[in-house]
Amino acid sequence: MENLNLSKHQTFYAVGLSYKKADAETRGKFSLDDKAKTQVLIQAKNEGIDSLIVTSTCNRTEIYGFAQHPFQLIKLMCENSKGTVEEFQKFAYVYKNQEAISHMFRVGTGLDSQILGDFEIISQIKNSFIESKSYALANSFMERLVNAVIQASKRIKNETEISSGATSVAFASVQYILNNVEDISQKNILLFGTGKIGRNTCENLVKHTKNDHIVLINRTKDKAEKVAGKFNLIVKDYTDLPVEIQKADVLVVATGAQNPTIDKDLLNLKKPLLILDLSIPKNVHENVKSLSNVSLIHLDYLSQMTDETLEKRKEHIPAAEAIIAEVKAEFIAWMKARKFAPTIHALKEKLNAIKEGELDFQRKKISNFDPEQAEIISNRIIQKITTHFANHLKDDSTMVDESIEWIQKVFQINPLNTEGEILQKAGYNE
Repeated sequence: MENLNLSKHQTFYAVGLSYKKADAETRGKFSLDDKAKTQVLIQAKNEGIDSLIVTSTCNRTEIYGFAQHPFQLIKLMCENSKGTVEEFQKFAYVYKNQEAISHMFRVGTGLDSQILGDFEIISQIKNSFIESKSYALANSFMERLVNAVIQASKRIKNETEISSGATSVAFASVQYILNNVEDISQKNILLFGTGKIGRNTCENLVKHTKNDHIVLINRTKDKAEKVAGKFNLIVKDYTDLPVEIQKADVLVVATGAQNPTIDKDLLNLKKPLLILDLSIPKNVHENVKSLSNVSLIHLDYLSQMTDETLEKRKEHIPAAEAIIAEVKAEFIAWMKARKFAPTIHALKEKLNAIKEGELDFQRKKISNFDPEQAEIISNRIIQKITTHFANHLKDDSTMVDESIEWIQKVFQINPLNTEGEILQKAGYNE
C-alpha cells in the first residue's frame, strides 16, 4: 500500500462507523449534531491537527483528517458523542492513506450508501468541508480531494443511471405508508421535524398521497413555516403536539434531537397509529411498542426495502467505478506532482547556477564566445534534464520519497515551498 504521509509525522486517515456494522442504536450514540461537529473542529484546532472534516448522517459518522495516530481522531469522535472507544473498536473502521482516499470516493459517490446511488451524502461532505475551511482546517490536499470527489459524484450522476428511479429513505417511507395505509388521502398525517429527511418526506408525501391536510410541527415554528409554505402544509405549535398525535393516523418523526422526543406517555390514543421514525439517534422510544394500537417502523427497516429500481441500479456499478478510478488517478497524479515540484524547481535553479558559472568562465577563456547561442543550448539541456527527472518521479513504479532524497543529496539542494513544503515531504513508497 502506498504511503501518502503529508508530513514526517502525520498520516491521512478516515475513521468512522456506518450502517454496515453498526445498528441504528449504536450509530445514534456516535452521531454528531451541528454543535458537536463544531466542537470537534475547535478541539482539533487546539490539538494542532492540520486538516480535518466531519460528517454525520443517519447512516454514518466519519472523520477524515491528518494525525500522528488514528486514535487522535477516534478520541475526538468519542469525546464529542455518547459513543465509547470500546464500542468504536467493535463496530467502526479505520482507513489509512490510499484506502482512506478510496473510501471517501465511494462514500461521496453513493456507492457506499445504504440505498445504492443515494447522492445526499455529497452535499454533507461539501458542507463539512466549507465549515472546516472556516476554521482553517482544510489544507490544499483536502481541498483538492473533496473537489475530486464532488467531480466524480457529478459525473456518475450525469453519465450513469445509478441514481435513476425514485429511491431514498424519504421515498421508501412514503412507499411503506402507501402500501400499508388504506385511503391515505383521507387520513390524518402528522410530520414532526424539519430535518433534511423530514423535508424530503414532506415533498414525497404531498406528491404521492394526494393528501391536502398534512400537519407539520417543529420545535422552531419559523422553520416549520418555511417548509410548510413550500409544500402547502398546515403548521401547528410545538405545544399542540400531544393533541395532534391523538388526531393522527400516521406520525412521521424526523427530528434531530439526541434523545427520544416521543414515548408512550405522550400517546393518549383512541385509534391505531402508525409511527415512522426517520431519525438518528432514534427519536421514538421503544416503549411505544407496548401499546397495542401502535405500529413502529424505523428507517433501518425502510432502508432495507429493495425493489426493481435498486436491482437496476446495480447494473451501473462498473461504470461508476470506472469514473472513480479515472478521477482518482488524476488526483493521485496531482498529489505526486505537487510533492516533487519543489525539488524539481530547486534542481532547475541549481542547474541554472552551474550554467551561469560555466558561461562566465567560457566568456573569459574563449575569444569568439557566443553568449546568446550558449544560453539557448544550455537552457534546452537544463529543460531536458529536469523533464527527465520529473517523468521519472511521475512513473508509478518509482519510489518517489527515495528518489527525491537522492536528488536532493546529489545536487545538494534543500527545497522550500511555503504552500507545498508539506507535500514535498510526503511519502509515496510501496
